[in-house]
Amino acid sequence: MKLAILGAGESGVGAALLAKAKGLDVFVSDMGQIKDEYKAKLATAAIPYEEGTHTFERILAANEIVKSPGIPDKAAIIREATQKGIPVISEIEFAGRYTDAKFICITGTNGKTTTTLLTYHLLKNAGINVGLAGNIGESLAEKVIDNKHEYYVVELSSFQLDNMYQFKAHIGVLLNITPDHLDRYGYDLNKYAASKMRIAQNMSGADYFIYNSDDDIIRNAFDSASFGGTTIPFSLQGAPGAKVLCEGAHVKVNVKFFEGDVDASRSALIGKHNQYNTMAAVAVAKLMGVEDSQIEKGLETFENAEHRLQVITVSREVTYINDSKATNVEAVYYALEGIKQPIIWIAGGVDKGNDYSVLTDLAKEKVKVLVCLGKDNDKLKKAFGRIVPVVVETTSIEYAVRMGKLLSTPGDVVLLSPACASFDLFNNYEHRGQRFKEAVEKIVLKK
Repeated sequence: MKLAILGAGESGVGAALLAKAKGLDVFVSDMGQIKDEYKAKLATAAIPYEEGTHTFERILAANEIVKSPGIPDKAAIIREATQKGIPVISEIEFAGRYTDAKFICITGTNGKTTTTLLTYHLLKNAGINVGLAGNIGESLAEKVIDNKHEYYVVELSSFQLDNMYQFKAHIGVLLNITPDHLDRYGYDLNKYAASKMRIAQNMSGADYFIYNSDDDIIRNAFDSASFGGTTIPFSLQGAPGAKVLCEGAHVKVNVKFFEGDVDASRSALIGKHNQYNTMAAVAVAKLMGVEDSQIEKGLETFENAEHRLQVITVSREVTYINDSKATNVEAVYYALEGIKQPIIWIAGGVDKGNDYSVLTDLAKEKVKVLVCLGKDNDKLKKAFGRIVPVVVETTSIEYAVRMGKLLSTPGDVVLLSPACASFDLFNNYEHRGQRFKEAVEKIVLKK
């Protein structure tokens, strides 16, 4: 069987290595430049590849194509493959064919990385033989080569879900759906929601779908009548029929044979959105048979990924928080809502068509200074200029931190939570967050 792989990043190279290990005739093609680390992996495995171009003739001679998630369906090579009837699948779909392990799959517009990492942490700490993969930045296909795990916790983006057909989750988690990446879905929110709902595809009676029943878009998109698995809705608002609820600091799970009452008061995660994330992760842990006391220990020891409401330091009673991953308005809402102290808010970058009105009340209540960090700050200034007492602008992360230090008083929080993409001043959100951390260390901590 001939397999063509489009894209030579983490997922594409992982799929290529798995294909080679299974004896397939595999070829890798990337329109961009391939990173040296991935070239080395391909060369070591003697896998032929090309970069900077797609050789259509060779690619379209394949029996099947594995497409990296960043490549849209409207790409010329994908359109031609579709016209010729060549199946186009995702790396996750491909990997699922070569393991009997069960998958715990997590998606949502916001919070999926935190929930994936927390779920993995709770299960691993409980002694379950579990691996971590997917959109988190680790190839499921490459891990399946050794196939050491009974379970995999897999973070899935909508782009990965789009090209999954036979793949099935044993436990699927859907955290929320808010407008994002709509350019890939014809600016149709219903199509984006349908993509997210694929997390529950192919489920049968022994499988579980954990979903946020407070989310109107999920409720409208989910066809519960035709669903083949067991539904486990979770709610902060006491929604009727919810099986996972928060009562104070306690997460209560009421699923037959899997009841639990977990004290989450010692968790470092803050904000309402992280209550949802915690409910979902706790529900998974209970379905996997983890005891309440083990979950509580896991919540206490969990450290979230960088750039997600990450406390950098506390200096002179001022807390500096890196939330660079907050690249949309909804993520910033969660940050502002979760922080109880007065805020010096650093925001800005490449606007994604944001509607800032949903932040108006929180900004009026909590934000004492807005530092606009970007090349074009007009939209931010227009939205908050009459609401926030002090608004300054800059293209320098160092200046933004200096303003935070200068204008803060004990008890304040200096929060980088941009609501925008980073590409005007930085390579990506990680680069922006790292630069913020370095500026805080230099300017605040004098390192």
